[in-house]
Amino acid sequence: MRRGRGAVSTADAVLLINRRNASIIDLRPASEYSQGHIPAAKNFGLAELQAKVGQIAKNKSNPVLLVCQTGQQSQKASQIVSDAGYAEVHVLQGGLDAWQKAGMPVVKQGALK
Repeated sequence: MRRGRGAVSTADAVLLINRRNASIIDLRPASEYSQGHIPAAKNFGLAELQAKVGQIAKNKSNPVLLVCQTGQQSQKASQIVSDAGYAEVHVLQGGLDAWQKAGMPVVKQGALK
């Protein structure tokens, strides 16, 4: 896994979350986010990301993991987050679809699924 910017596998995303305390940003609409998301993910829809980008993390040197359904929206958002000064921006390759296919946990209505 390289530092900086780019797509990461589900396995590398788990390492970013567990070992490096990455901030997880779910870019899907609130209605989709409420149906299931990665534990500890914040929901900033792509449309509101520009206005909320400063709220991602206090320390801009900490890693940021962007998540959408398939990874395409996250690719678009990575430039916005990088331009805001975050040094290490990653995109979950395959998005939440890949996360769930790998059997990783999602939170739905406050409970682990």
